Amino acid sequence: MKLSADLFCLRFNEWTPFQYLDYAQKIGLDAVMFPDPDFFETLEDAYLQEVRAHADSLGVAIEVGMYSICPTSTSFSNRRGTADEQLRDMVRVAHVTGSSAVRCLLGSNADRRTETPLSVHMQNTAATCRAVRAQALEMGIKIAIENHAGDMLGRELKQLVEEAGPDFVGVCIDAGNPLWVGESPFVTLDHLAPYVLMSHIRDTAVWPHPRGAVAQWVAMGDGTIDIERWSRRYMAECPNTIFTLEIITSLAPRVLNYLEADYWAAYQDMPAAEFAQFLQLVHSGSPYTLPTLTANWGALSPEVKPALAAQQRSMLEKSVKYCRDVLGI
Repeated sequence: MKLSADLFCLRFNEWTPFQYLDYAQKIGLDAVMFPDPDFFETLEDAYLQEVRAHADSLGVAIEVGMYSICPTSTSFSNRRGTADEQLRDMVRVAHVTGSSAVRCLLGSNADRRTETPLSVHMQNTAATCRAVRAQALEMGIKIAIENHAGDMLGRELKQLVEEAGPDFVGVCIDAGNPLWVGESPFVTLDHLAPYVLMSHIRDTAVWPHPRGAVAQWVAMGDGTIDIERWSRRYMAECPNTIFTLEIITSLAPRVLNYLEADYWAAYQDMPAAEFAQFLQLVHSGSPYTLPTLTANWGALSPEVKPALAAQQRSMLEKSVKYCRDVLGI
């Protein structure tokens, strides 16, 4: 299985695509994911072909992605056109760069609390996928929808894929995001393994809190969710995919206030048996105490950004070593 990194976890380094590829080859990665069009200087075919040629010369494969394709999501931006237009463009980008799929997403946890029900957001996401079906099939590109930032549970994303069309739509499974919605990543994998096309993998520490639990994303091997067991299951059940690291350690710990009534307004259909598996992780966990720098990403000072960039490199390299030495990837 190839080992990769989503360049989102290195974004504070602010390199060119060619520099990201050079670094990936230097630390021993087999592939990289460009998660958003903004990581490219332009989406013109000639430029993308230069990027692909450089990647080929290094022996590094490319995967590509984008942000929200749901026109009603709080995360959607029309800066690059309608949802259909943006996804069509990225299918082309995938074709030119050699990516077999386009990673995309519905939105975030905020979409579970909007006046528009989550089910409507899901329907609109599926409609965007179906609008590009002919082009995607013609070019041999699939659509990989991520369980992103607390937007959908595993069972909900499975439902979305089935509605959109599993012949060309699948999943970019994220191992860290389930902990933001009170779901064990093992439950997420149970639901989504047959549909996985891409991955975002990182470790998480979880532990009890007076309001419920705390979740902190950490480097591979530093968490409490048994990422080794999850990873071995992933490799066994999704053998034809790439093991893509998305190591995010600079966000503050997240409190899940499931001991308060307000929390459940967004999770009224959460199965008790599945939530119990999350509780098992919480009560077997312990606080994360290793030194780490966290910050408000929306208000980074000139002094903080270089420190975060250095930490991103350090934590990714630590995680690559874990994958090589412990997982044998």
